[in-house]
Amino acid sequence: MSRASVIVSFYNKIDYLKLVLAGFEIQTEKDFEIIIADDGSNQSVVNRIQNIFQNYSFRIKHIWQEDKGFRKNKILNKSILAAESDYLIFIDGDCIPHSYFVEGHLVNSEKNKILTGRRVNLSEKISNQLTEEKIKQKYLEKNFSVLLFDGLFGKSYDVEKGIFTKNKFFLRLLNSKPRGILGCNFSLFKDDILEINGFDERYEAPSIGEDSDVQFRLELIGKKIKSINHIAIQYHLHHKLQERPQKNLVLLEEIKRNKIYYTPFGLKK
Repeated sequence: MSRASVIVSFYNKIDYLKLVLAGFEIQTEKDFEIIIADDGSNQSVVNRIQNIFQNYSFRIKHIWQEDKGFRKNKILNKSILAAESDYLIFIDGDCIPHSYFVEGHLVNSEKNKILTGRRVNLSEKISNQLTEEKIKQKYLEKNFSVLLFDGLFGKSYDVEKGIFTKNKFFLRLLNSKPRGILGCNFSLFKDDILEINGFDERYEAPSIGEDSDVQFRLELIGKKIKSINHIAIQYHLHHKLQERPQKNLVLLEEIKRNKIYYTPFGLKK
């Protein structure tokens, strides 16, 4: 059994996925499996994914469902059931992991704690310059000055979240502020998400359902959020931002009002 199952949310953007997988090739922690949670990519993309499996040193599982609109939470639930590890790490298919990403989640894991990291948001210019070879050479980690310059004078932002350190004093200081779960960068023991019956599949639009809702329901059963900012770093590839749909907010408010931790619309129906 692997130490961690890394669940990668994905839809069609295979060129971005290959950059993400290149990031997993250089992890300091090697004992993990990758599960591609594919929310209905077209057949040509599915074929390309299956053809690249042998290119990587880690085991990859591809969990696919038919494209019936945005159903990220449903494919995440299917991926949880496919996970072999007792520890789950969630990441999106447009977020390149720092080389310490998996180890950072594992060494900081605690019972009854949900870990959450943050990400650098790369500009279109920087995103377009990246290649698999550059990722494997740790270009983003070794060239922080390039990101900083683009943050000051270009269109990258949250660049300061790419500062990596193992200094315990600074980490305590930097992570003293409470943080919310970020759906593309959090981890927990599988038993914890099983206890709330996984993700609520009624959220059929981006945002809230894969983080704010899960955080609220986990906190209802006594789980605490632990920030691992500057430890588990990601580099978010540029794309058009998605709007927060009102229907997701309405559903979340209903759940908060009723204080429902166990969703009947999750792993077990």
